[in-house]
Amino acid sequence: MTLGVVSAEEIERLRPQLRELVRDSVEDGASIGFVLPLADDVLDTYLSQVRDEVGRGTRIVVVARDGELVDGMVHLALVPWPNAPHRAELQKLLVHTRARRRGLATRLMEEAERAAREHGRTLLVLDTITGTDAYGLYRKLGWSEVGEIPGYAGWPSGELAPTTIFFKHLV
Repeated sequence: MTLGVVSAEEIERLRPQLRELVRDSVEDGASIGFVLPLADDVLDTYLSQVRDEVGRGTRIVVVARDGELVDGMVHLALVPWPNAPHRAELQKLLVHTRARRRGLATRLMEEAERAAREHGRTLLVLDTITGTDAYGLYRKLGWSEVGEIPGYAGWPSGELAPTTIFFKHLV
């Protein structure tokens, strides 16, 4: 398994596999901004946006590959404002169902933190639905809970759920 930051060109080349990763995650219940049914044009619009943000330098995408298969990814949205060059938002931690329960999410998080440091980011924030596996992972990895917002995020079914905000200072 190899993990690394990808370029806008690599995102374009990996588009079919990234589309499959997002679809697999959403169909398995991940609350990452999409609802079911998930159309290909919605995924393509999303991936084009990600590609463009990576190209502009406002987003970092870390991808995990097993040979030619994309098994996971995580994003860092770099805050572009002059008063915030120290922070980023961690988004879209995804592990394909075929690759789960092998420590890949932890490795993706570690790589995202490394990339954040490399880009001068010392404060990370994220949100996740309260009580999920991801919620437990973030706590285990040393993220601090800020609080919970009722009805903040939606499941792929459209049902609303409480979301917990976390932060982590990188040293």
